[in-house]
Order: sequence, then C-alpha cells, then structure tokens
Amino acid sequence: MALNRVVLMGRITQELELKSTQSGKSVLSFTVAVEQSYAKQGEEKKADFISCVAWGNTAEFISKYFSKGRMIALEGNLRTRTYEDKNGSKHYVTEVYVDSVSFTGEAQQGKSGEKPKEQNATVSIGDMADFEEILSDEGVPF
Repeated sequence: MALNRVVLMGRITQELELKSTQSGKSVLSFTVAVEQSYAKQGEEKKADFISCVAWGNTAEFISKYFSKGRMIALEGNLRTRTYEDKNGSKHYVTEVYVDSVSFTGEAQQGKSGEKPKEQNATVSIGDMADFEEILSDEGVPF
C-alpha cells in the first residue's frame, strides 16, 4: 500500500493564467508560498515555494475565486517528472497535483470603496460528478 497526500496552506505568488490543453481541458499552474513553522532567533520566518498544478473544474474554480496574494488551502498528491530543454539539459520537476481547494477564512480584498467581506465557511471543490448522486432527490428520506 502506498500513500501520497499533500495538504498545504499558503499565499499564491503570481497572477493566475488559466490555460487549455489541445483537447480543451483546463489547466492552471501556480506557486504557493508556505511559511515555515520555525525561524532562528532574531531572524524572520522563511517560506517554501511549492509548485502546484490543477486540472479541469478545480483549475477553473481557483482561477475564478483566487488571485495573487490570496491565502489558499489545498490538497493533492506529489508528482515528479523530467524533461529535456532545447540544449539537451535534463530538468527534474516536483509538483503538487491539486484535487481539492478551500477558502481559508481571510477577508476578501474588496473593490474600491467596498468593505472587504469575511469568508464565514470553508468550501471545498471537487469534480461535480462526485456529487451528482448526493444532489439527486431520489432516496432522500424527507
């Protein structure tokens, strides 16, 4: 049995750009800065910058509701891959493939003149196909 699960909470480090594969599937690559839990005395805490990739509905949700600087909580699994660049140099990449995302409860950044709204609940998003059976009226005991 193998276990590969990643849970992170941090800030998105760049503007998000939703892209599509040739087959039309949505994909979003982004980096999350996750503050380390320790620091040497007299020094500021450092952050790890974690590369993440989201696909499909999850990618679309993140690009719609999150932006640079926003706190995000996510779950996924760790993947590694290699590729060769134009010069024949081999590169190794480690990424988190995101399969669910949650708001963190931080105040949203309001538009000019608006007071920021507080997120009162944690919301997770997965593939809607996972919820179709739950959302149907059949079999509901009330």
